[in-house]
Amino acid sequence: MTHFVLVHGAFHGGWCWEPVATLLTEAGHTVVAPDLPGAGDDDTPLEEVTLASAAERVVQTLRSLEGPAVLVGHSMGGVVITQAAAQAPELVSRLVYLTAFRPVHGESLLDLTGLPEGAGDGVQANITVAGEPPVATFDATKAQHVFYHDVPADAAQRATERLDPQPLAVFATPVDIEGAELPPQEYVMCTEDRAIAPALQRLMAERSPARVHELPAGHSPFYSHTAEVVQVLLGEMDGTSKATAVSSTA
Repeated sequence: MTHFVLVHGAFHGGWCWEPVATLLTEAGHTVVAPDLPGAGDDDTPLEEVTLASAAERVVQTLRSLEGPAVLVGHSMGGVVITQAAAQAPELVSRLVYLTAFRPVHGESLLDLTGLPEGAGDGVQANITVAGEPPVATFDATKAQHVFYHDVPADAAQRATERLDPQPLAVFATPVDIEGAELPPQEYVMCTEDRAIAPALQRLMAERSPARVHELPAGHSPFYSHTAEVVQVLLGEMDGTSKATAVSSTA
């Protein structure tokens, strides 16, 4: 039996992992998909949502388990799992980035989206930012095109109805992982993603020590390629091997 902690991305909640969690649970594994602060059913005030509070939520979840877990991050969740794993590496057996942001020390999600390889993503063009501290709201009329274009229509509709505003603090805060020895890593590239440009995914994968997999999927492979995602998580899918542990500053 393996423990899995599944961390959602921006605008989503732990609910997005249900198809993957169901298959893993049926296979006899322990699965937890927490809501990050201010997301899903969590009632943390949006002005209190930070990268630190998100990472701490993940660390608390890891500590609730009896043994190290495979820690999986989707999209923005990649930044959160990177920070959490640096804070408590002994609680993580493996990191899996599922079309996720994988920053190096001192880098934020916004830094990554500002790289030339990140140009043309469908998120920045379809959000409205307001308030202080700033909060982003995604245009729900664009969700099917950007997030769910290869997802069954009924699942896409249900997911769109559950999207939440996202505080920008998690986007804008650089990770502080200098000197940390991160666990073995895997990166799952989704080559049809319209939210994170495939060129940026490839850059993040290639400059990390991750074992790399590719899926012909959009931004939500937990819906469109559920079985393949589970295969990766269970170590049943071949990938391109790299070194399994290096300093986080690499």
